[in-house]
Amino acid sequence: MSLFQDLIELMKKLRSKDGCPWDKEQSHASLKPHLVEETYEVIDAIDSGDPDKIKEELADLFFHIIFHCQIAKEKGAFDIGSVMALCLDKMTRRHPHVFGDVSATTPEEVIRQWEEIKKKEKGNEERKFIVDGLPRHLPALQKAQKLQKKVARVGFDWANIHDVIAKVDEELEEAKEAIRENKPENIEEEVGDLLFSVVNLARFLKLDTENVLHKTIYKFVDRFKKVETELASMGKDIEKCTLEEMDTVWNKVKEKIKKS
Repeated sequence: MSLFQDLIELMKKLRSKDGCPWDKEQSHASLKPHLVEETYEVIDAIDSGDPDKIKEELADLFFHIIFHCQIAKEKGAFDIGSVMALCLDKMTRRHPHVFGDVSATTPEEVIRQWEEIKKKEKGNEERKFIVDGLPRHLPALQKAQKLQKKVARVGFDWANIHDVIAKVDEELEEAKEAIRENKPENIEEEVGDLLFSVVNLARFLKLDTENVLHKTIYKFVDRFKKVETELASMGKDIEKCTLEEMDTVWNKVKEKIKKS
């Protein structure tokens, strides 16, 4: 028996009458938050660069696929075999430049071709517009960048980086104006427009907004920990410090990092 079949049998046992109480009560819906968590753990492992961590987290994610397939099989909907068959058929169909006689020599051509094929597939009939097909639960930064890429493929894009920067400046001024007018609904709209324009700037520079923001977040976390440590070494409780005291140490930490 193959390892793959062993895993399927293990999942079947966990869901059986004599199986695990937790596993038995799960459903597609109840597993959603766990699936999201496992996906992000894979991303964390990839960021770590540790092959053993990547392998471990991929195993956890793979188990979720087996889990969902077992639940579906019990309901008579589908099983792991039909999922694999669908994957094989879909990937073959979406790569006609590899398995057919269509030409696509650049990644951009492949993406355009991929999107055209997806539009014609069963289940995607509702995708009548270029901007259709955005996953509802995709994080907002990723969704904004994906949306901008979609419209850019048909030429709805800035001509150069200077125009993109000018748009960011324009949206910043509009946000400032909304704040001066003190109209909450306008502030929310203009700050949203500003964020969207910054995402556009990142996309134009071929940066991934999620990665960029994550790096900034972790940089901030690291520096703030150093601020707390520095204040503690001075015998000060950060919760009792003034903003000026914290800011002074923050700048001191920044200088140390620059020189290191």
